[in-house]
Amino acid sequence: MTKRNAENERVKRRYLVYLKDAKGRDIASIDAAASAIERFEEYIKSRDFRSFHIEQARGFKAHLLAATNERTGKPLSASTVHATLATLKTFFVWLADQPGYASRIKYADAEYFNAPDNLSRIATARRFKTCPTLAQVRAMIDAMPNETEIEKRDRALIAFAILSGARDRAIVSFRLKHIDIERGLIEQDSREVRTKRAKTFTIWFFPVGDDIRQIVTDWVGFLRDQKGFGPDDPLFPKTKVATGDDLLSRAVSIDREPWSNANRVREIFREGCTRAGLTYFNPHLLRNTLVQVAYDRKLDAEAFKAWSQNLGHESCLTTFSSYGTIPPARQAEIIRRLAVDDELSDVSSQAEMLRKLADQMQRRGSFGHSDFSHSSRSNACYGRIAPPKGPPRERPESAP
Repeated sequence: MTKRNAENERVKRRYLVYLKDAKGRDIASIDAAASAIERFEEYIKSRDFRSFHIEQARGFKAHLLAATNERTGKPLSASTVHATLATLKTFFVWLADQPGYASRIKYADAEYFNAPDNLSRIATARRFKTCPTLAQVRAMIDAMPNETEIEKRDRALIAFAILSGARDRAIVSFRLKHIDIERGLIEQDSREVRTKRAKTFTIWFFPVGDDIRQIVTDWVGFLRDQKGFGPDDPLFPKTKVATGDDLLSRAVSIDREPWSNANRVREIFREGCTRAGLTYFNPHLLRNTLVQVAYDRKLDAEAFKAWSQNLGHESCLTTFSSYGTIPPARQAEIIRRLAVDDELSDVSSQAEMLRKLADQMQRRGSFGHSDFSHSSRSNACYGRIAPPKGPPRERPESAP
């Protein structure tokens, strides 16, 4: 094992503190940065970072491109190489401004960590993710047993995932006080719910079927009426395990504590897919399913904006680019239909609908902008749909 360099350890610690306290990075991002830097340090055999030369960057880049995954024996993926090089570039840009390093490392030196263009395109390309249809999700829910407390919970969890579109980390952190069955909404309060990037927003139940909504309604009623759960108890509690007479541990019921992570959620989805005879899909893909449902409904601009907000997106462009890729089979169907002469009238009406959609988006999202290319900024700043307002507050009477 190569001996550690004390100076390198000190400056790495300063950098990781900088990422945490100055840049606000989470633990996962900090760990990834530390791993990338250590990988480079192993390559240069723990030489002092102050002796950095561009040939080290070039050599390390070639080393990464030729490296293999220790577990699979296959070459490192393009995304791994791209992310490692990008992390090192950011580190050396920061290093070039630090006392004792600024005179030895130039900002331009960090550019040698840039990944090859072709590899960057491969690593950052958006690919279609096969997601389940709404019918398949319903088939999975129907295949789930519904007798014991644990079975009721697992079935309700899948129904809740498609009804809310919430991420799995948020699902395990919801409490009963966050769901309002009567109004059909869930409050994602980032102070208590593990939302992405600590966003706070309201989810209104997606219109995916009264049967799915009823499953969630029954589960909430079961927790409140039969289990005596209160507002601060988890919406989906973890499993209570007890030791039987044979000294073996068994799942006996639900506990009053939440799960610490989303691993069990993914296990429930895996079990559900197996029961329904489906290829496994992770919980996050249900967000893609909801966007496909939006396409099927042929929403206008305002309705699609509301749908996008319900997914927690500030811009419709995020919904389109990250979750809205059209399946290849559907893409082929659309293109073939466009070539059929006897459907020109239908094509014309669809073209007119697209023109109206563009006009609506421009009117709602481009006030004060001369170029429609600013739609993402306009959509986020001006096109957000406001939640329904409550009754007006009564103004207190002024003192005499």
